[in-house]
Amino acid sequence: MAGHCERLKGAWQSMVSDYELIWRLVLSALLGGLLGLEREAHGRAAGLRTHILVSVGSALIMLTSMHIFDIYRGEKVNIDPARIAAQVVSGIGFLGAGTILRFRASVIGLTTAASLWAVAGIGLAVGCGFTTGALVTTEIALITLFVLTRIEKSFIRRDWYRVLSVTTRGDANQIEQIRAILSDYNLEVRDFEMKRSDDKEMVILEVTLKLTNDKYDDVLLSDIMRIKGIDRARWV
Repeated sequence: MAGHCERLKGAWQSMVSDYELIWRLVLSALLGGLLGLEREAHGRAAGLRTHILVSVGSALIMLTSMHIFDIYRGEKVNIDPARIAAQVVSGIGFLGAGTILRFRASVIGLTTAASLWAVAGIGLAVGCGFTTGALVTTEIALITLFVLTRIEKSFIRRDWYRVLSVTTRGDANQIEQIRAILSDYNLEVRDFEMKRSDDKEMVILEVTLKLTNDKYDDVLLSDIMRIKGIDRARWV
């Protein structure tokens, strides 16, 4: 028993100081929070708090792994300090998968899942003292999320999906006119759903469209509203 206590005492002495321990946990929270702020600003479910918790938790797991290794260092025990931390890399996939959603014809949440995975790596890096790698990774991630997003919107042509909701009487002639207008704008229909309104008197058409720009958004709605019998047209 005395030998075990001495071993624990020696492990604590060889570990990082309390100041260094607190600093690593706080730094991981700050770096994870920076990425979480960007996700929070875009209204994602995994935002500021989630990213901070993932980063701090990962740092703590890394520190715990190192502490366990220090406790049994010198003993004839096969201990890998990266074994516990390695489970974070695979385990974070479950949390990331929870942020990926399929909405009609599109998939959302991939960027948030990737940022959570990156934050887990940042937390592990800070936990083991690899602060340079953590800081550079955070900087690159922030540039990717903030700067490249604006470049994509400004210079890179991309397709995206929007849902057009039209409230109408549901006459076949009206639906045909809506189809004709969408065809005039060269919009590709990816999904089509029809349902009754709450009062059961009108029909709500929800059309998922593939677009290449939003130049004619308001004009398209105006053209549809000119159709006789159309009560409402909006993007949802």
